[in-house]
Parts: sequence; structure tokens; C-alpha cells
Amino acid sequence: MATAAPLSDVPRDSELQAVPGDSGPPLVGYTFSFMKDPVTMLRQRYDHYGPVSWAHLFGIRMVQLLGPEANEFVFKNKGNLFSNNQGWDYFIGKFFRRGIMLLDFDEHKWHRKIMQQAFHRDVLKDYLERMGVGIEQGIADWESDDNFHVFNAIKQLTLDLATDVFMGHELGPEADRINRAFIDAVRGGTAFVRFQVPGLRWSRGLRGRRVLEDFFYRHIPEKRQSNEGDMFSVLCRAETEDGEYFTDDDVVNHMIFLMMAAHDTSTITLCNMFYYLARYPEWQERVRAESRALGKEPISYEDLDQLESAGLVMKEALRLCAPVPSLPRMTTQDVEFQGYFIPKGTMVNILPYFTHYMHEYWPDPYRFDPERFAEHRREDKVHPYAWVPFGGGAHKCIGLHFAELQVKAILHQVVQHFEWTVDPDYEMPVDTSSLPVPGDGLPVKMRRI
Repeated sequence: MATAAPLSDVPRDSELQAVPGDSGPPLVGYTFSFMKDPVTMLRQRYDHYGPVSWAHLFGIRMVQLLGPEANEFVFKNKGNLFSNNQGWDYFIGKFFRRGIMLLDFDEHKWHRKIMQQAFHRDVLKDYLERMGVGIEQGIADWESDDNFHVFNAIKQLTLDLATDVFMGHELGPEADRINRAFIDAVRGGTAFVRFQVPGLRWSRGLRGRRVLEDFFYRHIPEKRQSNEGDMFSVLCRAETEDGEYFTDDDVVNHMIFLMMAAHDTSTITLCNMFYYLARYPEWQERVRAESRALGKEPISYEDLDQLESAGLVMKEALRLCAPVPSLPRMTTQDVEFQGYFIPKGTMVNILPYFTHYMHEYWPDPYRFDPERFAEHRREDKVHPYAWVPFGGGAHKCIGLHFAELQVKAILHQVVQHFEWTVDPDYEMPVDTSSLPVPGDGLPVKMRRI
């Protein structure tokens, strides 16, 4: 990783200011505060330093750029000031190397152009049709239970759907091993000890990566010959107008990243929706009524817009718990932002998780209020980069429409067969030590209806 100049080294005769900040506690810096409660930690820094400050996190110095203006500046990335690859590589490069999110500039554009073939409208319609049966089978085994752990059930369901829609077959006896490999790879990125120590996060993550590589490489030959519509087959066959296509290494790298992104982020979103629908039964009933009004089990692509309440709940759940809480970048040249000088080679971080709780932009930000996204209010329009769960700019999540149709398809079937509640005083603990997941698995009282 490139070594940046000290943040105090502002060019002579410049009117720019040095970035303020502090290193925090010895050795660990603010790492544990950030992992435990990022919103509180960042609010304290925002109130003390403003939208730009540095701190020691995860063993390095990072500049935090906070708020919608910072999001817009970094996402638009005029002049290619920021590198995705150099930002993410420190955290997850060993586990998700050369995934679409870890590529830069022209190379990213080339890969995204090919990959877009796996996400256009007709392909999404096929994915949704494949999902319908899988969801029906997946929830058939759910039973009434006073201690139903939503996280485990949803994670298994989204993994099963991903293996069908993305890979075109069931994992069978390999399912637990592959699921464990994805979990370990994701958690490896936030390891504090960043070298191989058996049993610790970093080592488990590297082992998980090897398991995933072995799995995908074994299946590439058959997928290149396949005419199936699963994403694995589509990526193996996809070509540009000039006949360019992904190498085996490209396919494996993209499949590992997309499988993680598809089932982890959807699991997080659905768990938060389940939690708030349990806390606010009037919204659960509103969602259920719209699904029943369609008069069908699996939905079609044309039905998605009819599930308006589910869409509002999804947007609010994404605001309250952005599945990807922070987005690191590395400066590729000296950068000026809001009067501050940020040298080339500096690790910077933008924080959707924090932005979504800023009372400067969101009225009563801790309150669950899906109507804030309804057309008569549209609080998200306060700033085009105030609501950014899918990122923005050239790297905006390529799978955002897939995420919406998967979440709606699952919720549509579940609400027609189940209702669920939590005790009035229950608050779901969120484990933010990696991606934000329910710390207790989200136990609910589930009833088949």
C-alpha cells in the first residue's frame, strides 16, 4: 500500500487546511469503537471536527469524509481522484480480489459492460421466475415457533436461491461448507490481526477463499458449454460486440464476489425488514394486504411495482441499516475537499451508515418511518446523496434491481403464510464488527396463518 505524506504537510503558500484528527487509544486506535457503534463514534467526531477528520482504524490512518456532500464528491470521482481497488484491497482484496467493486477506471468499465448482460431486464425476469419455486420450497419447512431465528432461516434461504439463480444447481452436501466459506471470507476483511494465525479471522478468511475458488473452477468447463440461464453460465458465455469475454480467472473472481454480495446484503436487508415489521404490525398487515391483493404465490416482474408498501419498508430498512456500512478509497493524487488538503496515497472512508442517521438531513432519524420515502414526502430528496445504500457513480451497485426483486419476492410469499411478532420491549442488537447482522439471530414468535 502506498505511503501517504503526513496530513500536516500542506503545500507552502496554500490556503488549504491540514485535516484535523487524532489517533485514539494506543495500538488499536478507534477500531473497536468503530466496530461496536459506528454511528455514535462518528457523530462525536463530526460534532468535534466537522465532516473531515482522520483517525487510526484497523491499523492504518484513515480520513473520514462524512455526509452527503462527501458522498457526492467521492462517488462522482471527477478526475479519477479515488481508487476503489487500492481502498478495498487492504480490507478484502485477499478474499474478494478483482471482484467488480475492486476494479478501477477503464478496466472497471470494461468488466461492467460484460457483466451488465447478467443483469438486464430479460435476464432479471428469468431470475425472478427461477426464484418463485425456490422460495416456495424454502419456506415450506418453516413452522410456528416461539423462538424462530430469522437470520439463520433467511441466510439459508438466500444462499439456496443464490446457488440456483447464480449457479444453476443445488449445493447438496457442500452447502454448509460453501456457506461457511462465504461467512469467513466476509469477516476476514475486518480482522485486526492481519496475518495468518490459525483460528483467527484472517486465516479463516483465506481458507474460505480457497474453498470457493476450488468450487467455481471445477464447474467452469460445464458452464461454458451450457445454455442455461443461471448467472454463472451467463458470465461464462457473455461477450462484447468485439468478441471479448471473461477469462476463467475473471469468472471465478466475479462469481465469488457476486455470490457474497447477493446473499449477504439481501439477508441483512430482509432481517431488518422482518424486525421492523414485527415491531410495527400495522406495517406488516399493510404489506400482507398488498400481497394478497395480487392473488398469486410467486410474483412476476410486472407485479413488483404493485408491492408499494414492501418497497417503502425496504428503503427505510436500508436507511436504518446500510448493508455495506463504509466504503474505503485511496487518493490517487493530492485532493482538495471543503478547504482541506488530502495528500496522494491517503486512505479515505465514506460512511453511508452514518449519513443515514444525520439529523441534519433526516427528521427523527432513529424512528422507523417508511412513509418518509412516499411520494408526498420524499425526505430522501433533501440531497441526491443522502440515501446511498447502493453507493453511487460508476461503482453504483450493479445488482440493485436484483436485490429489490429478490427481497420483494421473498417477503411476498412469507407474509401470505406467516405472521410474526417480538416482545414490545425487544430491540434487535446489531453486530457491526463486520457487515451489520442481528447479534442474537433475531428470535421472533412465528405463526403459520
